[in-house]
Amino acid sequence: MRKTTGYMWILQTKKVEHNFKMISKLVSYGAEITGYVEKKRIKKLKGVKAKELMLWPPVGDISVDDSPTGKIHFKSLAGITKTFPVEAFAAGQ
Repeated sequence: MRKTTGYMWILQTKKVEHNFKMISKLVSYGAEITGYVEKKRIKKLKGVKAKELMLWPPVGDISVDDSPTGKIHFKSLAGITKTFPVEAFAAGQ
């Protein structure tokens, strides 16, 4: 990550899918993931998709509320916004 711009670039050997059991959400992480990291936000995210019914819309923006709400918001490039508890994304979930 470049500290001056917040740009992140992640390379993996292959695409990875993960099921977040607490919220029954399947997410696909591409072999290349990019975006810009800010305080409590990732914007212009590329390489991440979340399954919605039979579609895989790309996730373009992730933001986290201040405590005590403990909510994380995902906005897709298709205009879909979903909100979940932060605990659903804790390590081991």
